[in-house]
Amino acid sequence: MGLFVFLPLVLPLSAWPVARLAETRLHPRTATRLLTAVAVVMAGCSTLCLALLMVVGTAQLPGNPLPDGWSDPEVRAAVPHDEVAGRAAIPALSVVAAACARTLWRHHRVAHRAHRALAGVPGSTVAVLPDGTPYAYALPASRSRGRGRGRGRIVVSTALLAGLAPAERRALFAHERAHLTARHHRHLLAAHLAARANPFLRPLRTAVVYTAERWADEEAARAVGDRRTVARAIGKAALLSPRIPVPTVAALAATGPVPRRVAALLAPAPAARTWPSAFTSVGLAAWGAAAGALVSAMSSASSAVTLFLVLHAATPL
Repeated sequence: MGLFVFLPLVLPLSAWPVARLAETRLHPRTATRLLTAVAVVMAGCSTLCLALLMVVGTAQLPGNPLPDGWSDPEVRAAVPHDEVAGRAAIPALSVVAAACARTLWRHHRVAHRAHRALAGVPGSTVAVLPDGTPYAYALPASRSRGRGRGRGRIVVSTALLAGLAPAERRALFAHERAHLTARHHRHLLAAHLAARANPFLRPLRTAVVYTAERWADEEAARAVGDRRTVARAIGKAALLSPRIPVPTVAALAATGPVPRRVAALLAPAPAARTWPSAFTSVGLAAWGAAAGALVSAMSSASSAVTLFLVLHAATPL
């Protein structure tokens, strides 16, 4: 495997430029999908390489259940600095697994509690709660409770609706409906899991949080037909509800920098390009991130095949 086994662990650094440039240079829909895909691929590759290193490190431990041949010098020679890297990968992969499991558990626990709390609230797509605290969020449909509710419900308090004009209310509902229609919770959850798997992917998670909100902003502006109305709705909602009062699925991610979102809505609508030109800064960054993801996938695949062949040769028939 050589040094190639370590490449996927650091190649996420190549995606940092596109994480910054995609927020302002790409259409939010394109940016969200691109950044999520890059994050998932790189996180999967780095986790796979940690698993490969853990196999080598575990085989060195006394009393392990692995075949004795897996601890032969020929196997350890496939990994540079096998004693340090192999044994360090064991706690590292354990931390990754625990962090990802905790994120998934929290996500499903909060969603389950929210659905259970709203079980008796009337309304198939919108739940208006008589609450003095202003808030609004999109609650995706659960597998067990969401069969009759389409893709989810919009939850909003009467306090927030009271602070918005009728046109701004329509913008608010269009924004939250866009979250449900595009299933942004999946992009956000994937980005959060990727950041848990590799800390170098945290800038991509932050960027996905922002671009997903911008995506919903643009969909709301298209539905309402007035970008300034959506900008006013976002600004008023942010002033009225500085924080979400209870943990919800939407609380897994912040709403993004509100001043930047408002400024983007006051500017002309972004061009809906599927892929940026290679002769621009964001195009070069996007191609660099794609190349980093490709190299990461090739390195992890090559390392996995190499280790499989080495372990197969070292395992007695």
